[in-house]
Amino acid sequence: MAAALTLLLIGSLLQGSQSKDFKAVLPQTIEVPTGSCVTIPCSFKIEDKHKSNLDDTCGAKWFRDGTLVFNSKDPQTPSNNGELTGNLRKKDCTTTLNNIQPAKFKWTFSPDDPPRPTLTPSALKVEEGASVSLRCSAPAPCLSHPPNVTWTKGLGDIVETLQENEDRSKVLTSNVTFTASHKHHGETISCKASYHKQNGSAESAVSLTADVSYSPKVTTLLVCSSGPVPEGSNVSLTCSSTANPAVKNYTWYRDDGANETFIGTGHVLTIKASREVSPLLCKAHNDVGVGRSNITHIDVHGLYHAPNR
Repeated sequence: MAAALTLLLIGSLLQGSQSKDFKAVLPQTIEVPTGSCVTIPCSFKIEDKHKSNLDDTCGAKWFRDGTLVFNSKDPQTPSNNGELTGNLRKKDCTTTLNNIQPAKFKWTFSPDDPPRPTLTPSALKVEEGASVSLRCSAPAPCLSHPPNVTWTKGLGDIVETLQENEDRSKVLTSNVTFTASHKHHGETISCKASYHKQNGSAESAVSLTADVSYSPKVTTLLVCSSGPVPEGSNVSLTCSSTANPAVKNYTWYRDDGANETFIGTGHVLTIKASREVSPLLCKAHNDVGVGRSNITHIDVHGLYHAPNR
């Protein structure tokens, strides 16, 4: 936007001076949603012979292709209104313009699209328990109405700072920190910037999908039988778990309270029912760690033999 605007200092400063004596310094571009305000960082340089003319008679005018869009001596102009926030005595011509419309831009873009925030890092791949820090940066084109930055609810501790770029444009930086949990895996983490407009607000957002690796969770052992199991019959047991990366293998054990005796491997295990094989447990293994099921007892009934007559 700023590339299409020109600044002219008025008053005693430039009376009788040539343009080569004066140079304004401002950003080449500032992205602003239509209907919002914009604070244009601005400074100027003059030759030493003119420094004595920096007094209260000085003012600033902003033009766009020869059309006046702001006059600090008459800020409520028909085309716009604004405020000279800089101090001309200190060669600071920073100005806030309100209710920006596309006609003031050198190029055109969708009027409803506000500046898009930047999320750093752009991808999240961590192991459970790791400390995570994400940074969301949203351009702050208008200092009187900086963007409101919000994160996915309940994510963690948030700290905001207003920073200045080399061209003196401002950016609102929001940092969120949290400890990665398996509950974050697959979750969409978003940062949303909301900008004030003359007729409401405009929002834009950026997001990432968390990839959190974790050891097997909710490891369960299921006995494929709805009631007591006759001794000597085949019983199918199933072990299941959630994990990232996926479970590589399952192992089965008899647990007598003092020792665990290995009895097999596999997602499904088929054994002959006996009182000696119970109680049981299974373990799920992946590259991160091991998940352990609760101890399960199989209800085994002995066979009934009728007495001889």
